[in-house]
Amino acid sequence: MMQELSFEESLEKLEEIVNRLENGDVPLDDAIDEFTKAMQLVKICNTKLNNAEEAIAKIVQDSGEIENFNLNE
Repeated sequence: MMQELSFEESLEKLEEIVNRLENGDVPLDDAIDEFTKAMQLVKICNTKLNNAEEAIAKIVQDSGEIENFNLNE
């Protein structure tokens, strides 16, 4: 389910988890679960950023020209 989230949705959920953990009123077991979810979200965000970077690299050629592209390729 988490893998289906957009980058923005993943980042928003990650920020929510960080805020909850920073408040410090989360029981230890819940904090561990939240941390695990946060790490999964970080991985999703990194993957999506890497994919976007690769797509952008395909757009810009050595000559600096921009060509049509599809992010879903």
